[in-house]
Amino acid sequence: MAHDLPGVPAPDPGQTHARLTQPALGSRRLSWLATGPDGGPVGVAGLRVFTSPGQEHLAELELHVDPAHRRLGIGSLLLSQVVAACHAENRRSLITAAAADSPGEAFSERRGFSRALALDHLLLRLDELPDADLPLTADTAPSGYRLAGWTGTVPDEYADAFASAKTAMNDMPVGDMDYGSVAWDADRVRAMAKVIADRGDTLLTLAAVHADGTMAGYTEVLLPQGSGPRAQQYDTAVVPAHRGHGLGLWVKTAMVRRLRAEHPDVVEIETDNAEDNVHMLAVNHRLGFRSYRRTLEFRLDLPSA
Repeated sequence: MAHDLPGVPAPDPGQTHARLTQPALGSRRLSWLATGPDGGPVGVAGLRVFTSPGQEHLAELELHVDPAHRRLGIGSLLLSQVVAACHAENRRSLITAAAADSPGEAFSERRGFSRALALDHLLLRLDELPDADLPLTADTAPSGYRLAGWTGTVPDEYADAFASAKTAMNDMPVGDMDYGSVAWDADRVRAMAKVIADRGDTLLTLAAVHADGTMAGYTEVLLPQGSGPRAQQYDTAVVPAHRGHGLGLWVKTAMVRRLRAEHPDVVEIETDNAEDNVHMLAVNHRLGFRSYRRTLEFRLDLPSA
């Protein structure tokens, strides 16, 4: 990753250990290690097998080959094992991602993957953003809405409303990807928070709550274990019935202010948006995010065994 994504902080051993031992919500993980003649590692592959209802057709590949050992068939060997596992798991769709114009992009296209989605990665430098440049003031609220926030697990009083708001993510632009759809309930949002906490990460959430108690929108930011200068944007969504009131910009601005107040060591936020998600890209650009790299997502349709 340091070779292929020089501008992206590489995961440290603790973060890698957490990813290997704490599967993402609604999935389990299979892993492969390729070694050279001296027994040293030269390549790795990980397969996320989705288990949630509505996603039983899906698996996600992560594959890395050491730059010094590329073009020797190691990636193809690992991929053949992954595809065999997909057949054994009755998966019909294998998805993966690669940096644009990278060896991973070329490898995916040579192995029959089709390009399904382009993502624009953006960075917001908090230390270069004067408070006066934020588009909304701290006490600015669209009429009829108030702000609620928490760290980690959603409070019980908001759990059902938050689960309903999570469903709004099902209509985000996904190009030709075949993610399926996920039904959110209070138990699932609590389980998501537990997975993140068990990895040692911290999840911050801010939500727009309507006067009638409906959760109209929210934004989430992840602080990787050990913290550090870069936070990761997770979901931002506005429920369809509440769109058009500037709620997305409002909650994201409030999150910037929260990070500055509670986590001054965080100096930048990374997010990504589908390139055809023009609304959220406009929100992020207005807040001060700037594009710095692109990722391509690929899909391999697997015939029935």
